[in-house]
Amino acid sequence: MEILFAAGLIPVDLNNIFITSPQASVWVEEAEEKGFPRTLCSWIKGIYSALQYWPEIKTIIAVTQGDCSNTQALTEILDHHGTQVIHFNYPYDRNPQVIRKNIEELMATFGVSWPKVIRAQKRIKAIREKLILLDKATWEGNRVHGWENHLFLVNSSDFKGNLNFYEEELTDFLETLSLRSKIRESVRLGYIGIPPIQSGLYEFVEQCGGRVVFNEIQRQFSMPHYKQNLISQYLAYTYPYDIFGRIKDVEEAIRVRKLDGLIHHTQTFCFRQVQDLLIRKHLSIPILTLEGDKPRPIDNRIKFRIEAFIDVLRK
Repeated sequence: MEILFAAGLIPVDLNNIFITSPQASVWVEEAEEKGFPRTLCSWIKGIYSALQYWPEIKTIIAVTQGDCSNTQALTEILDHHGTQVIHFNYPYDRNPQVIRKNIEELMATFGVSWPKVIRAQKRIKAIREKLILLDKATWEGNRVHGWENHLFLVNSSDFKGNLNFYEEELTDFLETLSLRSKIRESVRLGYIGIPPIQSGLYEFVEQCGGRVVFNEIQRQFSMPHYKQNLISQYLAYTYPYDIFGRIKDVEEAIRVRKLDGLIHHTQTFCFRQVQDLLIRKHLSIPILTLEGDKPRPIDNRIKFRIEAFIDVLRK
């Protein structure tokens, strides 16, 4: 984000375009009609279709190491269709020299210098600080609902393409919190894993007397370690690296936020499903693993499992 805003560009997270579209489920089907396998993650198919409806997006940055294992194949299709693809890799071993090299190559691609990037970083820091306040108002102040926390944090992946607009929206929201009564739930939950592709999860959790007070990946999008220099900031970002850094982050949240249980959301046909084995082995807290496939409201089966999980934790 720091590089793109320094270059005067408008970043757009294609995941957000896809999942917030009223036609999200249709977009998945359209990709399948064009030959994308049914046994492929719906996010990949949704991103592909999103680009068909946003022809003004001529250039994409693809994380081909550190995120979805299907991204490389998608970029080859997009390249074939004439879209400019810029690859960015997070080194699996968190090598500082490698991440610096990759960041500086991206800077060179967009023609920006370190002074410009640092200025952009300082501008974005002001927003990241407010996101820390939002998150703290969720788990400590108890005045923010789980889905509100999710929406603001997940949108920090691109700040809706407009720093001023996003900050104004965030500031206005924070100013309303003092007028709210504290939320009193019987069960405090953490949500870990891929942001939900299905709707209604957070709301149903609260209907059952629980509340999500920790959104793992969404919080990482907000870069909670924003006080460090840019290289360290992106090395501290847990999502694109190994599962053990994520587990350490979740362990701290369990302790500090006094979580009663975790909902681990996995995506159908995603390699991260395998990581559920390690998450369960290393975390001693009760865990409910849910699997999402396509964009649609959560079904009765998922509702039943959530309700039963919260009932067990309540006892």
